[in-house]
Amino acid sequence: MPFQILTAREAADLVSDGDTVVTDGFIGSCFPEELAIGLEERFIETGTPRDLTLVYCAGQGDAKSRGLNHLGHEGLLRRVIGGHWNLVPRVQQLAVENKVEAYNLPQGVMCHMLRDIAAGRPGTLTHVGLKTFIDPRLGGGKLNDRTKDDLIDLMQINGKDYLFYKTFPIQIALLRGTYADENGNVTMQHEGLTVSMLSAAQAARNSGGKVIVQVEQIVKSGTLDPRLVKIPGIYVDAIVVASKPEHHMQTFGTQYNPSFTGDINIPLHRVAPMKFDERKIICRRAAMEITKGA
Repeated sequence: MPFQILTAREAADLVSDGDTVVTDGFIGSCFPEELAIGLEERFIETGTPRDLTLVYCAGQGDAKSRGLNHLGHEGLLRRVIGGHWNLVPRVQQLAVENKVEAYNLPQGVMCHMLRDIAAGRPGTLTHVGLKTFIDPRLGGGKLNDRTKDDLIDLMQINGKDYLFYKTFPIQIALLRGTYADENGNVTMQHEGLTVSMLSAAQAARNSGGKVIVQVEQIVKSGTLDPRLVKIPGIYVDAIVVASKPEHHMQTFGTQYNPSFTGDINIPLHRVAPMKFDERKIICRRAAMEITKGA
């Protein structure tokens, strides 16, 4: 096999002090929970790795203890560059207490940054973030006093202002899929979305880093539909088969629901109505913007 088959704890040993680590997922969807647990266990047992830079686009956590909250330990992280902080209170606390350098960058821009890292480009040029707290004239996305380095430059092109988000190498990508075959090809048919898995894998590989993927099962080569492969095996260094179902849930509230993958449709009258609260009001207002057939 062109890749290693490891436990989550063994995979954690591939991470070195000072590495830049990217994770992917959306809340609980696609998040490699077992890999995060393995990294946390290694740090608690050995005090290493230390001083990691954590990079993530969408929020990945349950606002309590799961997801990236496993990495909320002083000393484990030195810098955090995230697109959404609300679901990671343990990491938030490190930022509030000035125990890590902390940046909040636009989620969509960070997705583009992964592609630009993969392509070897020096940065991502966009108007997104101008005249907000992301603008270097208004803080540059820095969240506390400890955070000093400028990750964003203001540039002018043809008389217009743009922001240039500087890229950086990635040493480790922690990702998740459904099945991996004997050549390391990874599918995601049990996931409700694919987020930036391929871009993150390419960014790490083209930085000279390692790609570690958590899956449900390893299957025989030739049995996967190639049209379903989302991470080609050429990018994969290690596969970890989840040891517990609760470490590989489709969402943090659902083990597996085929309607989330589009395999079935639930009749609307079978869906329990939301309780009337602020979330329902927001959803109703958002629904007013959706046109028929959109």
